[in-house]
Amino acid sequence: MSSKYDYKQLGLMSGLEIHQQLDTKEKLFCGCPTTLRDVEDSNFEFFRYLRPTRSEMGEVDRAAAEEAMLTKQFVYKAYDTTCLVENDEEPPRELNPEALNLTLQIAKLMNMDPFDEVFTMRKIVIDGSNTSGFQRTVLVSTGGYIETSQGKVGVGVLCLEEDAAQRVEDKVDSVIYSLDRQGIPLVEIGTDPDIVSPAHAREVAETIGMLLRSTGRVKRGLGTIRQDVNISIARGARVEIKGVQALDLIETIVEQEVERQVNLLDIMEKLQSNNASVPGDIVNVTNLFNQTQSKVIKKALKRGVVLALDLPGFAGQVGREIQPGRRLGTEFSDYAKKSGVGGIFHTDELPAYGITEQDVDTVREAVGARDGDCVILVADLEDRAQGALQMVVERARLALKGIPEETRRGLPDGNSAYMRPLPGAARMYPETDVPSEVITRDMLDSIELPELLPERKARYMEELGLNEELAGIVASKHLELFEKIITEVPGINPTLVASAFDNGKHSALDTPYIDSTLVASTLVNTLTKLRRESELTHDFDIDEVESHHYVDLFKLIVSGGAAKEVIPVLLIEIAQNPEKDIEDIAKKMGLGQKRIEDIERSVENIINQRIDFVKEQGIGAVGPLMGEVMKEFRGSVPGKILSNILKEKIEARLNSSE
Repeated sequence: MSSKYDYKQLGLMSGLEIHQQLDTKEKLFCGCPTTLRDVEDSNFEFFRYLRPTRSEMGEVDRAAAEEAMLTKQFVYKAYDTTCLVENDEEPPRELNPEALNLTLQIAKLMNMDPFDEVFTMRKIVIDGSNTSGFQRTVLVSTGGYIETSQGKVGVGVLCLEEDAAQRVEDKVDSVIYSLDRQGIPLVEIGTDPDIVSPAHAREVAETIGMLLRSTGRVKRGLGTIRQDVNISIARGARVEIKGVQALDLIETIVEQEVERQVNLLDIMEKLQSNNASVPGDIVNVTNLFNQTQSKVIKKALKRGVVLALDLPGFAGQVGREIQPGRRLGTEFSDYAKKSGVGGIFHTDELPAYGITEQDVDTVREAVGARDGDCVILVADLEDRAQGALQMVVERARLALKGIPEETRRGLPDGNSAYMRPLPGAARMYPETDVPSEVITRDMLDSIELPELLPERKARYMEELGLNEELAGIVASKHLELFEKIITEVPGINPTLVASAFDNGKHSALDTPYIDSTLVASTLVNTLTKLRRESELTHDFDIDEVESHHYVDLFKLIVSGGAAKEVIPVLLIEIAQNPEKDIEDIAKKMGLGQKRIEDIERSVENIINQRIDFVKEQGIGAVGPLMGEVMKEFRGSVPGKILSNILKEKIEARLNSSE
């Protein structure tokens, strides 16, 4: 990706924070499963109001304080698979040893030396995503590194922590969360600010992702991995952009944040040269809009007011673009929305939205605005409007100084929006309910490093005969399941096993006739098609098919109890009836091992019924008749076997008629 910026000259510093859910059986501090649920399955709910508390040093974290500005009710959906720990009505249990051991393995992969003893801490989070008002986190190690094309990138932090509740719906006065995700173990990996370009940021993320997936024990799918990007330039400030889920976006996020900071610095210089100021006087101009034609303001005036704020020297800068499609006014609006308003108006964009030029002139006169001033308007309930303009005052004053340190939300187009100030150390304090864990040298020495994905891909190609595409996808996305199948199902060979028919023999049907390519193709291609079909029809949920079902399925095929052609149909049947045995499902479908004599007799009957066609077409009749033969057996006999029998019987009939 080309760029108009020289990142080295700008002094770009960037680092990543990667949050990856671990695929453990139980949550981090209780015995509940780590599976997600449909909100409709919730069997009860409760609500809370959260507020910031002081740290042990008597300080209130600035991010927590801002979150508390708007009082919201947090509603939590609970399930029969969640417990009192998630509800914050029971103390947490001891740290999950499976999750800790996996974190230690990840530490070794990143050249880290874990601490001799690790302690659980509480991190204040009052956006409602944790019922307790804090998140439990364990600092496991510091001081590692990974190798990249630009040299070593330091890994400064590795934490094991509990995931937050899943946000389901956001309303003006309340937020609904689902507790199924809260408590799932995840690792937080923080790099040092050693990233030198947008492309390098993506490479680092891909490398860390590869190392995590190499363990074969991390969750996959949307929302299971989240990347936060820390970015600053020499004259700028550190900004954390949260929630970047797609690797493709990382480069764009870095590029557009650099653009934002460059433009904000230029705006700062323009404002300073204009002798801009922010007096902060808020004026009630409601009476000026009694006859307004603006639908937005009309709606607000049913219960609220219109307030105005004059920003001397800001004209032309509030409407100036700082990122594609976003302006300084958008930044003001992001801050204002923390008070619950829908947004702001400003005179750099007016007249518009039903507000006339005469309305603008009248408002400017009412607040004493001069040429070169920009006026901000908010129409809402009075307390919200007051709070919104106070936030605009704060952000406008920051614009005079440069770039504020912020936590921002990554947007799908690569831009970002303000969330809250960067948190400080005041939000961390010890968790007294969870005992510390001693990490012994024996524990570390017993942890084996996994085979890395590139190495595994090469091995699959060489030893199992998979093509490059299948080998790469299986190694990356279906590692554990693929290994389980090829390990536990006897008769799956690295390359296609020639059946007895290839030598003119067909004395048995229990000869292995599937290979690892069929297994890989099923997991990569068949499942993708079935998942799309299930999303369209809602007749089945392919995720109901568990690992043991796949093992049983391929055992059935190897034994001759079903043909590979019916794998998609069998998977749908299993998804609809996951509690049933594969043998019962196969029997219901009319599948099962067939005697060779019965197969030959059926094939001969089909040939007899079409004997004239056979005599006319000769050996060319095999193709057209194959469809009838396959229909007869409905997937109970492999197509390779049926094709060989059909060809052999037609040749015999043609030879006997000569």
